[in-house]
Order: sequence, then C-alpha cells, then structure tokens
Amino acid sequence: MKLKSISLAAALLVLQAALAVPAAMAQAPVYGSVVQEENLPGHQVHTLTNAVAAGTTDSNGVPAQSPADATVPGNTESGNAEAGNTSEGSTKPQAPEAPASEQPAGDSASDHSTPDTSVPGSPSDTAADNPAAPPSGGGQLILYMNSTRMEQDGQEYTSSQPMTVKDGVSYVSIRSLVDRVGYQIAYDAKTKETIIKYGDDELRFKTDSKTYRVNGKTMTMKGASYQDNNVFMVPLTSITQALNISYKVEGKKVIMQLSTKPVASFTVLNDKIIAGETTVLYQTKSSSPKGVPIVDERWEGRQDIFASAGTYTVSYSVQDANGEWSDPYVRTIVVANPNVPPVAQFKTDKDQYKMGEPITITDLSYDEDGEIVDRQWMNNYPAFFTPGPVIIQLIVTDNDGASSKIEHTINITTETLYTKDEFSKLFTPIGSNFTINGGEALGYERLTYTYSTEPYTLFKDNGPEPVYSEGMLYRDTISGLTRFMTHHVNKTEEKGKVYIIAKNINEVPANLEVITSGMAGPDIYAEITGTKSVARYFENYKNDSKKQTITLAPGESKIIFDDMIKLALKPQETISFLGDLYSDSPIEYTSVFVKDGQDPLEVVDTLPVLDPIQSVMRGTFTDSTRIFEHYETIGGGKNYRLSLTDNSADPFQIGTDTVLGVSSVNAGNYGVIYKIKLRVAPRTLITFNPRGGLYMGAALINGNLVSFSHTGKDNVSSQTSVLHRTGDSEEIVEIWTTPSAGSNLPFSILFMPLPEIKH
Repeated sequence: MKLKSISLAAALLVLQAALAVPAAMAQAPVYGSVVQEENLPGHQVHTLTNAVAAGTTDSNGVPAQSPADATVPGNTESGNAEAGNTSEGSTKPQAPEAPASEQPAGDSASDHSTPDTSVPGSPSDTAADNPAAPPSGGGQLILYMNSTRMEQDGQEYTSSQPMTVKDGVSYVSIRSLVDRVGYQIAYDAKTKETIIKYGDDELRFKTDSKTYRVNGKTMTMKGASYQDNNVFMVPLTSITQALNISYKVEGKKVIMQLSTKPVASFTVLNDKIIAGETTVLYQTKSSSPKGVPIVDERWEGRQDIFASAGTYTVSYSVQDANGEWSDPYVRTIVVANPNVPPVAQFKTDKDQYKMGEPITITDLSYDEDGEIVDRQWMNNYPAFFTPGPVIIQLIVTDNDGASSKIEHTINITTETLYTKDEFSKLFTPIGSNFTINGGEALGYERLTYTYSTEPYTLFKDNGPEPVYSEGMLYRDTISGLTRFMTHHVNKTEEKGKVYIIAKNINEVPANLEVITSGMAGPDIYAEITGTKSVARYFENYKNDSKKQTITLAPGESKIIFDDMIKLALKPQETISFLGDLYSDSPIEYTSVFVKDGQDPLEVVDTLPVLDPIQSVMRGTFTDSTRIFEHYETIGGGKNYRLSLTDNSADPFQIGTDTVLGVSSVNAGNYGVIYKIKLRVAPRTLITFNPRGGLYMGAALINGNLVSFSHTGKDNVSSQTSVLHRTGDSEEIVEIWTTPSAGSNLPFSILFMPLPEIKH
C-alpha cells in the first residue's frame, strides 16, 4: 500500500519550521508556532541587487550561473577550503538554489531539455567531512540565527546562506533546508519556479513573490522570496504559521524536532453513501518522514456497507518497519437512508374543453427527501385545435436520479372557442413567439414617420469582426455623449482580450461619466453574445448599476469598461459590448486586441493597425440615437407595420473610418438606439417580426425588459414575438431597442387588433 501524506508534511515541517525562526534572539527558551520577528543590532541584512535566477540571463544578456559551474558553498577561490573554515554570516557567492534548465554558453556539458533535479551539496555534506552522515529527512534539526551553521542528529552542516532579515522578515536558504529533509529540488525555466517534489506532492516557489503553491493551492507568505548570489531565500514565519509548525528558541538556536512517526490518512470516494446499498470506497495514503517502509495498517469502525443510516466514526493507522505506529486519522462518515422516489402529480382545471379553449395545468409534484431537478411534459399545450381525447403526461426526476410518471386524459369537443390565430394573439406570453403569414405582414399598412436624433457619437469597432492577430482595432478622439459598440471573434490560437483605452489629451484633468453598459461573452455563439449584451445594456440602464465616474489627469491613459476584460477569449470565442458615457473634454479612445496577460497600456502605441477587411464594419458615426414619435392613434381595427434598419425610410448611417481616413457605412445601424413613442388604440397587439433571418434581441417596453429569439430551420419571417398588449383604453407606448450584433436585419414592429374575449 503506497502511503504519502507524511512525506509532504515532514518536508514542509522542516522547511517551514526552519522558516518560522524569528530574527530576534530570545534570552530564555520559547515554544510555539509563532515568534515575533524584529531586527537585532548587528544582524546582517542581505539586500538583493540584480539577482538573476539560474537558467535566465541578466540585463546584459549574460547567462546566469548554473550548478555545473557554480562555486561550491564555502569554497575559496582556489577551491581548497573546507566547510569548517566558512565563517558564520558569510556572504560569499553560493551555488544557485534552483538548477538551470540549460547549460550556460561555453559550458562543455550537454544541453538539458528538462529541469535539472540534482542538488549541489554544501562542503559539510561530503563524505570526507561526514564519513558517517545519517540520511536526511528526520531527527532533530538546529539552525543558528545569523549563521550558516546547521546541526542534524549530532552532525554539522553548512547552509548556503546564513539566516538573515530583509524588510523585517527572517529568511533562510530553501535548498539547505530541503537537503536536510531529503526532497528533490528542481527549477522550471518556463514558469520560473523553484520546485520541491516528493512522490506526487509538489511545492512551487517564485522569485520576488509573496505566494507559493502546495499541490496547486496558493498560500501567502509574509514577505516575498528572493535570490541573493543565486541562493533562493524564503520567509520563515509565514510558512510556519500556514502549516502550524512548532519549535523552540534557545539563545541563538532554533530547535526543531522532526517527527519520525509515520502519518496515515484516507478519503472516501463516494459522493453519497446509502444504507444497505452503497459499497464504500476507501482510498488510503501514508508515508514515513524518514522513508521507513510501511508494513501494517489498522482500522477501527470501518464497514464496507453500512446497514443503517447515521453518523459513523472511522479511524485509520499505519505502522512502519521500525514498529512505530502513526496517530489515528479519523473521519466522520454520514450514511443516508435509501432515496424515496419523487411523486409526479398534476391537475387540469377541467376534463373537457372546446377547441381553442385555454387549458390550465397545475403541477403538484413533490419529493419528500430531496428535490425535483427535471420535468418532462408531453402534450402540455395551452390549447388544442383538433377534437378527440388527449393524454397529458409528466415525468419527474429527483436529485438522486429516481423518477416517476403520471398521465391524465382530457377530451376536446368539436366546438370552437378560438381559432389558432385568435388564441395566439390573445394568450401567447410576452417574449414568446407565434406563427403568422410572413408574406401577408408585408401588406400591413406602413407607418409613415420622421425622426429626430440625440447627439450620441458612436465608436464602432467591430471591423475586423474575426481577429487573427494582436493589434489596434480602432481609434478616434470624441467629446461629449459617446456610445461604444464592439463585437469580435478570437481567431488566433491563444487566449486574448479586447480593451478600450481612454487617454486625456488635454492640459487639464478630464472627467468621464459612465451611463450604462452591457457585456456578453466569451461564447462560441455570436448571436447569443449579441442579444445578451443588448439586454444587459437596457437592464443596467434601468437600475443604474454601471454608473461610474472616471477622472483622467493630463496625458493619463486608463482602461475603461472593466467588464470587458474579466474573462479572456479562447480561440473561436466571441465578445459583444454596448456602452454609453459622457466626457467633459475631448478624449482619445483606442480599442485593441492583445494576448491574455499582456498590459495594453504598455503596448497600445506600438501595436499594428488591423485591416478592417470591410470598412463598413467600423467607424465614427454621429447622431446615433434616433427618436421616432407618432401621435396619430395606431390601430382601430387595422394592421400596421413600422419598418426599421431597412435603409429606406430608416437609412443607414454614414460616418468616417478615422484610422484609414475614408467614408464608412454602418450597414444595419448596429449600435444605434431606437426610441419609439407611439399612441396606440385600445386592445392592440404589438409584436417584433424579423425580416432578414435569424434574430435574437431585446427591448425596453414602457421600461420593462423583454427578450425574444427567432431561430430554427423554419422561415423566421413567419415568426413574431409578443412585446405588449394595450388594455381597454388608448395608451402611449414607448419602445427602446437596438439591432443585436450577430443577428440579421431588417426587422419590423407589427400592430394588430386583438380578438374579442369569449366565454
């Protein structure tokens, strides 16, 4: 049985116990896992100056020293000095803490394609100095403050660097500690991390970082690690606190007693254990800090199948070849009763209906010991339009996978209450679709109108829509009310982000007031990001959730609209964005696409300008909010249509691609906000009818958000979405909408009289 967990604990025990040593001397022994650090008079502080990690080059392009040609710790220039001649507090250059992934130039050794795992020994580690040195990894370890001296089980060793203080935090050489524990150490040149490994366990440290990772979990230290003369130094106290390592201080000595007990643990692999049913899967793990083989194990309370529900305590211990037992590892196991299946149940308000008569179905299903997670209906339509018996069926499934089914038969008579068209107009829910004759809709009386505009300037940068490389997407200088419309697909082979950068080109501070914004994606479906960004734009306008004030100092640049950059776009993913702001001064706006991790502010002025492919896809367009008002009553027994984005009554915008200095056409008027204010007759149905193909969008109707979708293989121009129904009196209806990126145009707003209510 392979048992591992003690090894990591022991290694970290040594590493962190040593790391927990305080810089201050105690006059009497002190016990505990936390010791206050302070600088002592005369305590040597090492300052890192141009330290270079092994396997990298310095600022002059000179390769950093690798273990192959590094000076052995404690040696003189002639290489004859012994460990005992090394004075305490020595700061001579030491061997690199992390082996390089390749040899420096001029070295006769062969190149390494993977991190070197060899660990250079200190002088006192040699056989000549310690002919009977015990194996590392256990016993008592003593460190001396402000000294390179180390003792383990009566043998003396020399650390690569003395314990020292930097910015009030005590540091020690990580390699010297690991040598005493017996772990492997390596350097990953790609990630620039020092790696400590034992079996499957792994610790990763980075130079100049206050965090490190233990088996992938990030932990925080009190000070940043650093390199001093190619010796990797790490904080003491932070690691000790994180792992609860205890120690004692006697004068200048920090004494750690490394446990020799084996350590045992186990996990239960089952997500849920059912009494009398589940075979419990136990996975054990154990190790010895000194590498002694594990020869026996002992369980208490273990059962492979628990007969009854309840809470059980199970303990596990192991014994090593020296006869020493581990402390018991205890877990609590909760055993549940067998699942009770859900109950499928519903009722209808009647057993018999006319054709076209509304049917009310009430779901009464329940699950007494869990929850219903899925419902599958058959024939739960709101009405039927052919006579005869109809079987309505419901299947419910609970969170444990159990299900049940119920059926109920209703009868449809030969009498008709409503036709299918009448029923759809009266009862289709808001935002849902019903079928019309798309050809006949073109014959509806066309509403004539004129429109006015609001002075919004549209910064439209979705050209090129597919982005194949890093670069500048668009740039222009705009003052006042500004709208941003962005829609891009990442066609590179790496993750990337789209940023909008605002730069104050004035000699006085500038203020930006964000009014609203809607961000959607990343997603592989462009039409989904388009409709979601529009819906969020209107929703955030309603609740003012995106309002923000940004101040720019003269010449200052900032990234605006943080929602755009929370997630990177993977290859083939799309982002859509729509946002409004007001600036009190001319601001230079730049949209860029860069690789994930790249700082756009550093490279914005060096990026190449991307070819828009089609100049209609980007540009600057003035007067980008159109206001339609019609105060003659619409309705009164006739069908009407209001056609938008058709480049006829509603012409496309003409603007300028300022980057190329050419005219640009906003085909489809994407990014234009339509504000439509109409007087509508009583009992009138208002719907959205796409005329160009697939369309997913959203609108504000009298301040209420309505989302709708027209997809599928059927002719979508024969679909229409319910937006609003007027009541028994005339109403002023206000509709705000905008073309959704990724959807097809044009579209129409239809007005149809509602049928009479029948009983």
